[in-house]
Amino acid sequence: MKIFKFGGASVKDAESIKNVAVVLKTEHFSNCLIVVSAMGKTTNALEKVVQYYFEKKNYETEVENIKENHLKITGELFSKNHPVLAEIAVFFDDINSFLRRNKSPNYSFVYDQVVGCGEMISSKILSEYLNDIHFKNSWIDARDFIKTDSQYREGTVNWEETEKNIELLNKSECFVTQGFIGSDDNNFTVTLGREGSDYSAAIFAYCLNADHLTIWKDVPGVMTGDPRKFENVSLLSEISYEEAIEMAYYGASVIHPKTLQPLKQKNIPFFVKSFIDPKNAGTKVGVSEKNEFVESYILKENQLLMSVSTRDFSFIAEEHLSLIFSLLAKFKIKISLMQNSAISLAMCLEDKFNNIDLLKEEVDHLFNTELTKNVSLFTIRNADLKNIEKFYTGKKVLLEQISKQTVQMVTC
Repeated sequence: MKIFKFGGASVKDAESIKNVAVVLKTEHFSNCLIVVSAMGKTTNALEKVVQYYFEKKNYETEVENIKENHLKITGELFSKNHPVLAEIAVFFDDINSFLRRNKSPNYSFVYDQVVGCGEMISSKILSEYLNDIHFKNSWIDARDFIKTDSQYREGTVNWEETEKNIELLNKSECFVTQGFIGSDDNNFTVTLGREGSDYSAAIFAYCLNADHLTIWKDVPGVMTGDPRKFENVSLLSEISYEEAIEMAYYGASVIHPKTLQPLKQKNIPFFVKSFIDPKNAGTKVGVSEKNEFVESYILKENQLLMSVSTRDFSFIAEEHLSLIFSLLAKFKIKISLMQNSAISLAMCLEDKFNNIDLLKEEVDHLFNTELTKNVSLFTIRNADLKNIEKFYTGKKVLLEQISKQTVQMVTC
């Protein structure tokens, strides 16, 4: 069975959805499962709805704007009397109904129930369109298959239950489902982390022992750098799982960090290809003897630099590190880079849930701290260390680290 994942850019409007059908035709539409992200910037728009809800602003108008945009797209794809138009309207009615009835003050819980609707709507539209053009498929609710804990906005997958559910799918059929979402024991929606649709596709691939997974992007494949941020980048035609995992860890946006582990466990080949030029080979990630150790550039923006030092000039010891790490875990703040000296610890941090001020408040009780916001982490993989000076030109470097042929620097 083949697994295909289409991101938001590939289903952003009616023409894009028609193009998905063109892509599937080149891939011989059969025995496949298609994972779909929310359309275009829908996730951002639904996040704004949640924000307005908690700020007691007029969220209903925002919901209506998103609804009108989706109905415009469906109007370009289907006849006026097509039943999918009524189904789409119901999804938006459910959002308003949930927000009117909700009593939970838990932002993350409300976020998941609202924002997860984006994938439900886009996948329903795509499924119905494909059936209309005789690409027979069944629409399935990913929440019935991917089961998680109740860690809203970054759910942990219950692999045993998930695998048992997904194995029931008939591998000789075709399915359309959602990325990004699963459900907990109470059947509430739980999202898998921002940009988690790639991970969803990998979960289905693992549980179905897929022949391969292809993720369709608006770039030719995995590049030596984001072409929107770096000049003279080139395509990596084939890389190993290990190299791809390293790139994802350092922040390469084209690969979701969690995607690769389940694929590597079963040696399922992973392709990153362009939905603009579907016949091009793209990048293959897998067991490879042709791994391309080419100089690559990764820029991770919107980072934080926190320096922690002891007040009595004692060494930063194991008990200090244990305490600091426990607080990072408590506030769901991730370390992108860490460096310690005798009496201080410097950390480049990623704060998805905007908890940095709460963390600093607790750390300030015990340590001296300095916090610099809005920094960037620049990583060079397979760096040519003979010409290392070129990487520092025009940058104010706050922290740097070199390990083998990987150069990292925190800049502002």
